[in-house]
Amino acid sequence: MSGKTDIVKGRIKEAGGVLTGNDQMRNRGKLDQAVGRVKQAATKAGDKVAKRMRK
Repeated sequence: MSGKTDIVKGRIKEAGGVLTGNDQMRNRGKLDQAVGRVKQAATKAGDKVAKRMRK
């Protein structure tokens, strides 16, 4: 999945956890969001490296 997808999925899980009072689901949502942010950062870094390599 893409980073953006993981972030959205995490937000949904976190909201579901808050609504139901399920701390485990809320924490999994936060973890999914963090994974998504890491994926986005890695993709952005890879794109910068590729762009510099083309020059």
